Amino acid sequence: MGLGTLLEGFLLLANALAILNEDRFLVPRGWSLSEFSVGKTKSVKGQIIGLIYATQYLRVPLVLLNTVCIVLKLISG
Repeated sequence: MGLGTLLEGFLLLANALAILNEDRFLVPRGWSLSEFSVGKTKSVKGQIIGLIYATQYLRVPLVLLNTVCIVLKLISG
């Protein structure tokens, strides 16, 4: 288990957070950014919600990182 495996795991986690649908998954559980007040953003729940929305915002770089990861896997075997 090396650094490449660890980075690949983080990439998979980022992909999992990026595909969460707000209307179907986040809102029914009370994890919507619009329902969350400004004062509570320093809590753990607020930080997780911020992380989810940040990964959803950065989908294009995730696609590029996935492409690089796939190409590297194809080259290295």
